[in-house]
Amino acid sequence: MDSILPKAFVPTAVTALLVIAGANKMAAWANLSKAAKGSAWALFLTVHAVLVEKIERQFSAEGMPPFGWYDVLWGLGRAAGHRLRMHELAEMTVISRSNLTRLVDRLEAAGLVARERAAEDRRGACAVLTAQGKAMRKKMWPVYSAAIKRYFEDHVSEQDAEQIGRAMRRILAAAREEKLPG
Repeated sequence: MDSILPKAFVPTAVTALLVIAGANKMAAWANLSKAAKGSAWALFLTVHAVLVEKIERQFSAEGMPPFGWYDVLWGLGRAAGHRLRMHELAEMTVISRSNLTRLVDRLEAAGLVARERAAEDRRGACAVLTAQGKAMRKKMWPVYSAAIKRYFEDHVSEQDAEQIGRAMRRILAAAREEKLPG
């Protein structure tokens, strides 16, 4: 079939069309990527909220304290000497610093945590896991681990978990390294 375009023009025109089509495809992919990232963010927030609510219900059904309590007990249990300064504890948990102080007050009233002056400077306070707190964390773990399995592990493959883990570690590292103004 003969082209209506001069032979010398055909490769140039085809190349230009492919470049334009490629550029449009790249723009479409970029928009799709932005949409996918926004969608992933919204989905991440939704999944987190739904799973925390499910875990809260499991703890409540078993007559146990809320999930936030477990988070603090777990953080202190992992720390050297089972004690952390309040800002260190905030970094280890998923609880904001402002909410953490009130939560530690409740944990202290329940006998699960004690507050002690920081030995280094005597100005700061440390939260210290008590024997009662260790026992409560141990009691809560089977309920929590069963919920993790039911709501997360049963729905992701090892490969999925590795990919999610890599992405979350990158995000966490970047967020922790960024210095905010003020």
